[in-house]
Amino acid sequence: MSAEAPAPTRPGLLGRFRRWLPSTIDRRVIVAAWATLVVQIGIVGTGGLVRLTGSGLGCPTWPRCTPESFVSTPEMGIHGVIEFGNRLLTFVLVAVAIVTFLFVVRMRRRRRDLFWLALIIGLYVPVQAIIGGITVLTNLNPYVVGLHYFASVILVALAAVFVARVYAVPGPRVRAVPGWYAGLTHLTSAFVLVTVVVGILVTGSGPHAGDGGAARNGLDSEFMQHVHSWPAYITFALTLALIVGARRTPPALRLTFWTTLLLAVEVVQIVVGVWQARAGLPIVLVNVHMILAVVLVAAMTAIVMHLKLPAAAVEPAPDVEPAASFAGR
Repeated sequence: MSAEAPAPTRPGLLGRFRRWLPSTIDRRVIVAAWATLVVQIGIVGTGGLVRLTGSGLGCPTWPRCTPESFVSTPEMGIHGVIEFGNRLLTFVLVAVAIVTFLFVVRMRRRRRDLFWLALIIGLYVPVQAIIGGITVLTNLNPYVVGLHYFASVILVALAAVFVARVYAVPGPRVRAVPGWYAGLTHLTSAFVLVTVVVGILVTGSGPHAGDGGAARNGLDSEFMQHVHSWPAYITFALTLALIVGARRTPPALRLTFWTTLLLAVEVVQIVVGVWQARAGLPIVLVNVHMILAVVLVAAMTAIVMHLKLPAAAVEPAPDVEPAASFAGR
């Protein structure tokens, strides 16, 4: 008499959860990627609101809101509510980062790019929160506040890279544009970076310190506004050149679309920048200008990410050596 075959065992809860996680790019991964970008841009807006409403020290200490409480108290008024609310949003960023990481963890061998990007973003979020705490502990030192904003700029750029890579075909990639166009793109990126950095210095010299007792960086605010406009207009001119040059790039790269998007962001940013300067730096316009700055970074990052195509789909650009064309997989 033959022995009965053992009954199949049902996977446990952890096993079922693991099977539920995506093993390929699906709608969940795409939504998580866009959510990562949106929340990273959104936290810039709420952080700007904290500063522009003078609520930077609404919670006068960190990580607690007061020496006795982690939450704001009624005695702290609206400034405490605004500052504590912004701190709570950090947990939203952490939650999105954890979900995004879980959605790519089963793809860590086939899509190492997504795995490492999700991990870096997830680890960077608490670092950004710590920098935010240091801004409070240093009584809103303008340079530390500027570093806090710049950390968000980096996170937005990483999130934009993540979104682009989600849509990209995995595997080796080659540059699919002429060398001069790649160089022009990177030059434009450099001026975008300079524009943002000078903008941070301008904000550090202006009236919106985050608190009435916070120090300023001592630079001439009116002069710095003019300095800020120089790299901005150079970026605008370079973007026009990118749009013209995009006609000589493969249609699959969609560089005409991405460069036009970049130009549109710049036009709105310039209009808002000039408007806010002439209107005396109203809170709403300054906050919009801050948000547009990181949207500009995201758009510029998208262009950089669309300079290459899968190696199997394109011949190397004429001025690219075959041995070097597989750089930057």
